[in-house]
Amino acid sequence: MRRYYKEDLAFIHDAGFSDWALESAPGILEILRLKGICEGLVVDLGCGSGLWARELAKARYRVLGIDISEAMIAIARKRVPNAEFRVASMLSAEIPSCNAVTSISECLNYLFDSPRDGKMPAPVFRRVYDALTPGGVFIFDIAEPGQVESGMPAKGFTEGKDWMVLVEKEEDQERAVLTRRITSFRKMGRHYRRSDEVHRQQLFKSTEVARELRRVGFRVRTIRSYGHYQLPPAHAAFVARKPE
Repeated sequence: MRRYYKEDLAFIHDAGFSDWALESAPGILEILRLKGICEGLVVDLGCGSGLWARELAKARYRVLGIDISEAMIAIARKRVPNAEFRVASMLSAEIPSCNAVTSISECLNYLFDSPRDGKMPAPVFRRVYDALTPGGVFIFDIAEPGQVESGMPAKGFTEGKDWMVLVEKEEDQERAVLTRRITSFRKMGRHYRRSDEVHRQQLFKSTEVARELRRVGFRVRTIRSYGHYQLPPAHAAFVARKPE
């Protein structure tokens, strides 16, 4: 298996791209409370560096975080020592019985394991459904087609203290696949170290995701924000509840 979010990119993502996890946290916690889930185990698929897991732990939930990146999990374990973290693929990791499952920041779009040929992760939906206690909820978001407005490659860069990351995005509209070519530079002593990664995402239409969730047995609500935090354009989130 190829390694993704290796040491430098994991560091940069944690240092410079925390807004999604932190700003969505109050809205997701409110959804959990409104659904009557105020305690118990929450499983976070694609937990990254543990920013959302920390907010869950602060709210006195038990947390299990799962991520394919060893570097991300290393950061998460230091950040939230009272939570449990595992290095594993969310597509195949065992999901224990729990009150809620979350997957924040378009994690389910990623093609880290193997190409899905346009298929959405229906097996994950079924495994989450089986793991949830009656009345439990699955909260997650996805990227939809239309990530690159012009259909042509788009380039951009972000910089912080002692690091810079350049990203080129290209969307295959016929296959609904987004490719991100990521070049990062991290200062190590007097010099900068370069790292390169290529990430691919299968883009999904929100209506099709909701239909598949209902087919599995969930009751589904599609939203475009977590509380006051508005999702980026061409993104959707779902609150999928297992009937009691």
